[in-house]
Amino acid sequence: MSKANGSANDVTDKSLKYNLGTRRVPKLRMANFPNADDIVLQGLEATPRSENAVDIVLVNPPTPDGGLWIRTQHRVGRRTRENMVWPQVSLAQMAAMLHPQYKVAVIDANAERMNWPDFTKKLEELEPKYYLTQVTAPTLENDMYGVFLAKARGITTMAFGTHVTPIPRETMKPYPSLDYILLGEPDLTLRDLLDHLEGKIDQRPPNIEKIFADHDPDYRVAIQEDGGIDMGAIKGIVWRYKGDIIVNFTRPFIKNLSDMPLPMHHLLPLDKYRMPLIKGPFTFIVTSRGCPAGCTYCIKHVSYQYTTRLRTPEDIMEELWLLKKLGMNNIHMYADLFTVNRDQVMGLCELMIKENINIRWTCNSRVDYVDEELLQMMAKAGNWLISWGIESGNEQVLRHARKGAYPDKALRALTWAREAGIKNWGYFIIGLPTETEETIKETIAFSKTLPLDIALFHVAAPYPGTPFFFEVVENGWFRSGTRWEQVDMDQGTVLDYPGLSAERLLYWQKRAFREWAMRPEPMKTYMKMLISDPSTLRSALNVGWQHLSWVSTDTGAPVSS
Repeated sequence: MSKANGSANDVTDKSLKYNLGTRRVPKLRMANFPNADDIVLQGLEATPRSENAVDIVLVNPPTPDGGLWIRTQHRVGRRTRENMVWPQVSLAQMAAMLHPQYKVAVIDANAERMNWPDFTKKLEELEPKYYLTQVTAPTLENDMYGVFLAKARGITTMAFGTHVTPIPRETMKPYPSLDYILLGEPDLTLRDLLDHLEGKIDQRPPNIEKIFADHDPDYRVAIQEDGGIDMGAIKGIVWRYKGDIIVNFTRPFIKNLSDMPLPMHHLLPLDKYRMPLIKGPFTFIVTSRGCPAGCTYCIKHVSYQYTTRLRTPEDIMEELWLLKKLGMNNIHMYADLFTVNRDQVMGLCELMIKENINIRWTCNSRVDYVDEELLQMMAKAGNWLISWGIESGNEQVLRHARKGAYPDKALRALTWAREAGIKNWGYFIIGLPTETEETIKETIAFSKTLPLDIALFHVAAPYPGTPFFFEVVENGWFRSGTRWEQVDMDQGTVLDYPGLSAERLLYWQKRAFREWAMRPEPMKTYMKMLISDPSTLRSALNVGWQHLSWVSTDTGAPVSS
């Protein structure tokens, strides 16, 4: 028995010497991780760029929910139930400011119905050195995801728009992938920044040199004596320096819009842009920037303030003929206030009639910036629809919002337009300060008296930087836990007034649309839209279904009439 045990122990001892786990555990040493950064960097720098590579890509990124959203340079983004697809003319304008010294591409992911994987693939195909995106409050995180994707590919990132302009530091802080913000009017700031970063200041063509010389008497090139860039001297940018966020001096507005090169419309997917009641594609022409009115809720004042800059009728006509040659026969005269200058509008209409350009066009206006003769001339020149900001049927609500255009003027202006043969599209806002359920009822009743072909009712949205925003903050009217993405005039509301909760505002928004739309005249207009053009039937049915689905459910408790 003893002998057998000895034999077993010998076997165990012999096998243990082959088990490295029986050795003493090595002493703890300082970590020395491998570093492959230099090799990877060398590989990236040595990889040649493809023939498709561009210097900069100007981006309207994929939308938060895959649906259609509308937004542009100085407006906020919102989901559209009207199936509108807005042309990104602001991107085409910035492309023209960079051409031909820079190779530019535009990605309008909204119009192309592009999802994030497809967008990423396109980004890798174009291999841009710079990435510029617009940013709005309701799409903030979504837009910054595009910035993250670009930065992860070594691209220098930039942003512009109505959200980053009033909140530059607090946008940069949580999004380290964002390198630069272009404050306010981005066109010239973008050109100035790229020229410095790329060393192309001496390559500016005469038309660009003229804009720099004329727009700012104090402008100087931001190059130091040693040849380095003085980043702090490039006006209109927000940038990072040693962990700090630096907001540079504001850049003055471009004085003469007619000095700017015509937008490079051919870079846009022109065949994808749509608007209700329009047969086929359409696009924008920007006729002016800025609005002198004082409406407290209007986001456009954040970017362009209260002064107005006009293009000459001759300059606008040149762009109209350019678009005509591209096959565009439907134009929206896109401006903060198209009729802001009567002489400009009359001059443009006279040229359109004289040159027989034969284009159908739409525009926006205020009810106190038109007269009967002007509307008759606009109709003769091809204007067939005007969108009006009517907002409320209660004069006190309008006064508090500093709207200045009161109900009696609205009825007069829309009647003139109808008599001229122009259709009327009215916008109303539910929930401006001093609103009550009684004033909302006044607005609904007033909307039914107007000669409107289309009416939309939105809930007031306190967009950052507007006087309305500061009023809401001061009075504590923001709903607790509000995020920027919820500041949306179409999808919900962040307002909680003492006597008018968010739920009640949303209820009244839907009820207002129901009461206006479910009447014989609006239903007749919709049926005409269905049968007027077979090519628009599918879209019209879809628009109708979206609105029916939206209004079929009430938000908030029942309201006693």
